[in-house]
Order: sequence, then structure tokens, then C-alpha cells
Amino acid sequence: MDTRLAGALLHAAAGSQGLPDLMAALAHAMRREGLPVTRFGLQLMTQHPTIRATTLYWYAGPPERLERFDRPYGTELLPQYSLSPIAAIIERGEGEIHLPMARLAPPWAYPVQADFAAQGVTDYLAVPLDFTVGRLGVLTVLTDAPDGFAPQRLDTIRGVLPLVTVLFEREAQKQRAESLLNTYVGRRTGARILAGEVRRGTGATLNAVLWVSDLRGFTALSDRLPREELIALLNNYFEIQGNAVEEAGGEILKFIGDGMLALWTLDGEDPAATARAALRAALAAIAGMRALNAERADWGQPWLGCGIALHVGDVMYGNIGAPDRLDFTVIGPAVNLASRIEGLCQPLGRQLLASRAFADAAGASGLVPLGLHRVRGLDAPVEVLGHATGL
Repeated sequence: MDTRLAGALLHAAAGSQGLPDLMAALAHAMRREGLPVTRFGLQLMTQHPTIRATTLYWYAGPPERLERFDRPYGTELLPQYSLSPIAAIIERGEGEIHLPMARLAPPWAYPVQADFAAQGVTDYLAVPLDFTVGRLGVLTVLTDAPDGFAPQRLDTIRGVLPLVTVLFEREAQKQRAESLLNTYVGRRTGARILAGEVRRGTGATLNAVLWVSDLRGFTALSDRLPREELIALLNNYFEIQGNAVEEAGGEILKFIGDGMLALWTLDGEDPAATARAALRAALAAIAGMRALNAERADWGQPWLGCGIALHVGDVMYGNIGAPDRLDFTVIGPAVNLASRIEGLCQPLGRQLLASRAFADAAGASGLVPLGLHRVRGLDAPVEVLGHATGL
């Protein structure tokens, strides 16, 4: 291993923040040590529900730039990928692929070589990144230097590959942890867990808009629909509700059977605007479900209704559970009341109900009083409001 280059790479990596920054730092270090890198690429397999792989390209320029592409599932079936050196290494388990373009001529082994030739690439090297958990990446190094990568330069790159693999695996593990936590517990909660909030009983009191929703008719359908169809049906409706919440700046905390719990914190500059955003999300979710129900009805398929409750109150947001099995969630009387209000949707024939606290927080919002109603667990009746459209 070239100890001078290894030291330069370690020094560059020490000050980097995230994979894009690490890519640029390593490329700069290589160029300073005499390696004529003009494009530095990374293909990294992910653990994400919709993204199969992430590709990063650093270009020397001018101008210097870095590009990122998130590759969805199904990309692996496209010819431009399946016939590429990347696919040969990731999918078919091949080793290093070296294409000294300056000394090659058609017919090409890979279609992408035609693009390389048109771009003036003189040398291309693709090497697998074998992490401790398996082969999860490919590193590519390109140059347009007239003599390409001379044998000594190739040996230098190969010599530092184990170090580069370790550096990329370190950042990749962080990315995969963030991705998994964001997927299963949400971005806000995932960030707090990664920041070290993992002790039972730790948390904070938040003033928040609470969303509690439940599907209507799902229990009856679950007894007669095949499992795959039932799961697809549930996912379709949750996608509509979840997208509405996230597009309005809220965070999904959890799915509970056929129900969903979400929140918006009211610690910003305009709590009223946040509350109104939550109301718009509820209306958007109901509209989306109606559209899906109409489509399903045209095909003679069963449809589902929903009940959504919106409330504002203080909640304890933190770690709750057994000593070694925790849930990062919200608890408190406000959560209980939101759930009880949602339970009134069906008897009142409404898809959307809100508490007086929410209506006051949202201001002029099209909500109208529906009177006082008793809810389980409370001695005094509570005032609920519905949307003026009768939803």
C-alpha cells in the first residue's frame, strides 16, 4: 500500500460529512497524489423500501460537480444496467473490471463503452466493495489522461482499495441506519434515536397536533379476502393517508392494525398555519380515499371508509416499554382524547372530527360545532367539530 496516499485518504476522510463529502474528499486526495482521476463513482446498495441503490458521481470538471441518483427497484431489469460493468460485479459476482479504452476498439464488451469513447475516457476501472456484511458496492475510477492509468497507477489504486472500502463502509452503515430508522419510526424519531436517546423514560414534552385515523369495514374484509389482497388493500389506503400527512409537514409515528397515529409539532413560528396544514392533509386524505373507492367500485371491488380525528395538546414524546424493548412514541391524555374523538366518527356519520382545542389553534378553518358528546374514560362530555362540507 502507498503509505503516503493512505495517509492522505485518512486525513481527507476525517474531515468529511456524509457520503457525497467523502467522495469529493477522496477524489481530491487521489488527484493531489498524482492519480489523474476525472470521474469518481460509487454504486451503493441500500436498505430502503423504494430505492434499491444510490449512485454518486464526482466530476473533476471544470466545473467540479457531484451528482446523485437514487435507483428504484426494477432498475436492475433495464438493459442499460443489466449489460453494464456494475451489474456484472453486483449481480453476477464478477471481480475487478478494467477497460483501458485508449487501447480498445469496437466491438465493445459493454454498451457503455461507446459513451466512454465519445466522452474521451481513456481508462476505466470498476472494483467491488466487499463490506463485512457482503458485496454492497462498486467503486469506479475514470480518467481522460492520454496514457490512462499506467500499471503503477493501477497498482496504487488497488493497494489502497481495502482502506477505501473501510471508509465507505463506515459512511454506508450510517446511511443504512438512518434509512431503516426513517422507514420504521420516522425522520424526527429516527434522528433522536441516532443522537443517543435510547434510555427508557427519556423524552420531552411537546405541544402538538395529533392525528388519529382508523379504517371502516376493514375487520369484516379481513375475514374473507386473501392475505395478499388484504395487504395490498391496506397499503393502498395507508399510502394515501401517509402521503397526505408527510406532504403537509407531519410525521407518521406508527401504524396500529388498520389505524394510524401522526403528529405535527407546534414549536414553529406559526402554530395556526401548522394546524391548518394538518386539516388540509385530512381533507386531502379523504379526497384520495374517495377517488380510490370510486375506482375500486368500477371494478366491483370492496371499498373502505375512514375516520380521522384532529386534536391539539401536550404529549410526552420519548422512550416507553420494557428495559430492552422500547418504543419511541407519544403518550398522555391528549393522545387518549384524540383516539376517543376518532371513535365518534362512525356514530356521528362523519369522516373528520376535531376537538375545540384544535379548532381554536387552527383559527378560521371551516369547522362547525357538532355539540357535546360523551366519550369513554371521561366524566364530562367533550365538544367536537366537523367540517362544514359534512365530511
